[in-house]
Amino acid sequence: MKILMRPIEMVTWFTKEGVINPVRYRVTSEQSESVVVKIDKVILRTEEKLAGKKMIIFQCQSVINGLQKAYEIKYEIESCRWYLFKM
Repeated sequence: MKILMRPIEMVTWFTKEGVINPVRYRVTSEQSESVVVKIDKVILRTEEKLAGKKMIIFQCQSVINGLQKAYEIKYEIESCRWYLFKM
């Protein structure tokens, strides 16, 4: 997997307990076009501290351009920002 750390726009839903569940995201490609990706499955959810900031890491998979791909997205709790981390 290639490390990207590219900012993305995310649509999520929360459980009553406050657990985040990502649904789909939009990322701008290198050709400056927006691509919307539906998250088919969250495989693993973990937490880590990166440079003193708490982050939630989601290992996901989706069908992108007809191929099933695995990737990681990160949610930075302090700033409420989402990143496409690895693809």
